Amino acid sequence: MPDAPSNHAQKISSSYTLPVLDSDFLSTRDEMRDLRFAIEYAKAELLLRDWGVRSTVVVFGSARTPSPEQAETLRRAATSDAERRRIDERVAMYQAAREFGRIASERGGAFAPHHRWRDNVIATGGGPGIMAAANRGARDAGAPTIGFNIALPREQEPNPFTTPELTFQFHYFGMRKMHLAMRANALVAFPGGFGTFDELFEMLTLVQTRKSPVVPIVLFGADYWRRVVNFDALIEAETIGREELALFDFADTAEDAWAILTKRGLTAHTKPEG
Repeated sequence: MPDAPSNHAQKISSSYTLPVLDSDFLSTRDEMRDLRFAIEYAKAELLLRDWGVRSTVVVFGSARTPSPEQAETLRRAATSDAERRRIDERVAMYQAAREFGRIASERGGAFAPHHRWRDNVIATGGGPGIMAAANRGARDAGAPTIGFNIALPREQEPNPFTTPELTFQFHYFGMRKMHLAMRANALVAFPGGFGTFDELFEMLTLVQTRKSPVVPIVLFGADYWRRVVNFDALIEAETIGREELALFDFADTAEDAWAILTKRGLTAHTKPEG
């Protein structure tokens, strides 16, 4: 009898692959964009719920801020005292973000004193610099901490201080921003560049337009923010009202930043005993 026809070609065809397992189909077809949005939302949402994360304190800031360990190499390569001073100033900002991450984690509720729910868990964009510093401070305190990473042409690596099970990666900036904003009880923006400005002003706009609850917002490093954003000029040009300056405060120390957040209504829960 002749051999039965082979069905090998059918079995290896991409059309035969289960849709949920067909990464090319899911990730490259324009028609699947709505599903990709839904999946990106659902994965982070469900895993955060599994960990009992009810609210966050979001920290923004430059990915280029060096850690103390990185600064040693930079200082050796510096060719002037002025350059070394700038390095020291940037490292001091890293240390302040690390201290703030520790303070907020110890005092904010990340240790889940209310049944299974964790409040005010430090969340960042998950990358290096200020983001790593804030996550590092939370880890110093022994608290969970979140990294919302983004896939970029030059691959962003997650920093080593986020809780592995709370380290996410997004394709869409919009979905990443949504997850950064939707649980935020507060925002602290350290000196940063385009990304920091984008995220900060989006949050200010959401609060200004009441598209999100009013939350305390702190600009850390008053001299930096007053130099790079001429708020008075915006008022003079009548593009914002003077009352809108009340949407945020300035701070120059981690303790001051925490005090402002609590004064502005951030509910603080101390670490449970034992």
